[in-house]
Amino acid sequence: MKRPLGVTVVSLFFAFGALMGALSATMLLFPGSVFYGLWQINPQAKPGLTALGAGGVILMAGVCAVGATAAVGLWRCRRWGLWLSVTALAVNLAADLGNAVIRHDWRTLVGLPIGGAIIGYLILRRRVFRDGSARLRP
Repeated sequence: MKRPLGVTVVSLFFAFGALMGALSATMLLFPGSVFYGLWQINPQAKPGLTALGAGGVILMAGVCAVGATAAVGLWRCRRWGLWLSVTALAVNLAADLGNAVIRHDWRTLVGLPIGGAIIGYLILRRRVFRDGSARLRP
């Protein structure tokens, strides 16, 4: 069975998220490094994550690990990759909703339809995902 293009795109989305998590953890670990100026892309993230201290690094390393694992699982069309991805997206949706309600940061609501659409797509394509070691054709 061939991997659908949409699953490939979502896998790459998770890989990008893993890369951003690793970059954030690195910038937290090495303040003032060559990457530190990248905080300007999302200036609100820096004070929030630095306030967590080591917890911010651990959180971003966790985001990196989950994103990378989900990307591999989706790429290989494994059932565990499907459910890890859906779970990670659901947690992100809950966090976005919480930020909107608690912090009144209404911009986070943009993620709700996007994350919901990705979850819906993955669940509709769930038959592509399998438990066994069957190989995908290129």
